[in-house]
This record gives sequence, structure tokens and C-alpha cells, in this order.
Amino acid sequence: MVHFVGAGPGAPDLITLRGAELLKTADVVIYAGSLVNPALLGMCKEGCSIYNSAEMTLEQVIAVMKAAEGEGKTTLRLHTGDPCLYGAIREQMDELDKLGISYDDTPGVSSFCGAAAAAHAEYTLPEVSQSVIITRMAGRTPVPEREGIAALAAHGATMVVFLSAGMLDGLQAELLKGTYTENTPAALVYKATWPEEKVVRCTLGQLAEAGRTHGIRKTALVLVGDFLAGEYRRSKLYDPSFTTEFREAIQ
Repeated sequence: MVHFVGAGPGAPDLITLRGAELLKTADVVIYAGSLVNPALLGMCKEGCSIYNSAEMTLEQVIAVMKAAEGEGKTTLRLHTGDPCLYGAIREQMDELDKLGISYDDTPGVSSFCGAAAAAHAEYTLPEVSQSVIITRMAGRTPVPEREGIAALAAHGATMVVFLSAGMLDGLQAELLKGTYTENTPAALVYKATWPEEKVVRCTLGQLAEAGRTHGIRKTALVLVGDFLAGEYRRSKLYDPSFTTEFREAIQ
């Protein structure tokens, strides 16, 4: 059996209870060494075989899983955040399907949630933005043409950009081709929930320079949108003049 587990955004205590229990009992752990906090490996039981997938190919990862399955062992594949976002888990699942190896998936807290917490922000504010675009800048890994940064920026919605902190000049230029302006609020969130967490607030026009000033070139999310500003409408859900299924409006 193979368990895919989301490790959470970084802090060891932000892995889910289910994920932690699976980690404690696994015979083999393959973890995303470039991003997963190594402190989580302290939960592994004595004698557990640990592999760093940052140094491995897909074929090598699957070979370890196959060997463990042949020995009747349980494998845990530990991904950063939640594996469904930029986790490259589909290709692993497809290979396991071919081999007839069963697996399950335990979700985790994504770093985009950790980034909002670090920034004391809410992505969806009434009459400001009710949509969140999660994306990445095209680099060595391309993105579909229709999902280019400029095309998505046309919506003016809340945007969270992964895997792009090393391309801030290009990202800034592409974002400004949409409805955002030089004065649109932005933030760089470096290693959200880790001890070295850093939140750098700026305007979109200052984004690239802020990255250079603070030495942020990787392991950071870029947040863009008016949700970072101070103006918004109060939620109807808790408005005393608004009737809900559970309470009557107070006149």
C-alpha cells in the first residue's frame, strides 16, 4: 500500500492528524526533500527507510514503491503542502495503477493557505474579489497559452502565484498587462509557517525590486490583488439586518 500525504506548508504541527499517524507507521518514506520540512522525518519509526525524491527520477521513485510492495511494506509518499497542487502525483498514480499497487491520498494544508495566514489576509472579500486564481509563471516548465499570466491578470481577481519567485521582473511585467496597476497591492510570502517566514508587502510596481531588496528568489508565493488593501464590504452572513436560515434579521 502506498499513502500519498500532504505535509502541509512547513510547520511540523500543520500536517493533518491522519497524515501524522500514517507517517509514524510507514516502513518506507519518500519525501520531497527540496520543500518538505525535514523536522517531519522525526515522526518516522525506528528502522524506517527514508528516501529524498529531490535526488530521484519518477522511475526510481516507482522502483522503491514496487520493491516495498513486494516485501509487504507500507510506503508513504510525503509531498509539500497539498499534493494536488504542483505535486506531480498523477504520473505516480498512473504508474501504480499499471503495477496493480493500491494507494490513497491524504490532503494537506496548502502553502497558499499558509501564506494568507502569514499575511493576515482573506482572499475572498465582499465586493473586492470572490475568486482566487492559483497559477505559476511559465519557465522551463511551460503553461498552456490560454493560462498565461497576462491572460489571467485580465480578471483582476485575487491571484496566488507559485514557483515564480525567481522570475519576478517577468512576472511583474506580465501582471501589469492585465487590469492590475502599478499601485495594486502585492506581497511576497517567503517560507510561510516556517521559523524563517517573511512577509514583504509592496505594490505590484515594486514587486521585483522588493524581491531583490529582501533576497527572495525561491520558496515564496506571490500574492496580488485588492484583497490586500484595507477597503471591503462587511459580510452579509453576520449583518444584523440580514435574515438567514438560522436567525431572523434584527430590525
